[in-house]
Amino acid sequence: MVKIVKYILWSMLLWGTLHAEDSFERHCVACHQKLPATLQEMFKRYLLIYSSENNVKAGIKHYLRYPSKDISAMSTLFIDSYGIKEKTKLSSKELDEAIDIYWEKYKVFGKLK
Repeated sequence: MVKIVKYILWSMLLWGTLHAEDSFERHCVACHQKLPATLQEMFKRYLLIYSSENNVKAGIKHYLRYPSKDISAMSTLFIDSYGIKEKTKLSSKELDEAIDIYWEKYKVFGKLK
């Protein structure tokens, strides 16, 4: 019975992942939902460190390709608790698409009055 429930849950998760709207939803949101820091909070950290759109996107892309405690935007406590992300397996095109969607979703420029 337990095996059937696990199979159903994994099937639903896989189906949801494969049918997500875009690369950001497919490759980023599911894993980040398990963490205490939201994607928006992480975005704010990147924005404080890198300032501009190009620098934020380059910083995120570099971290996802070469994850390291030294270049992470997250605190040492966060990293000690949750670890460093594994190196991305996304293609350059998928990674750029996900980062562009992430930027558009959380950017503050043009939204402040």
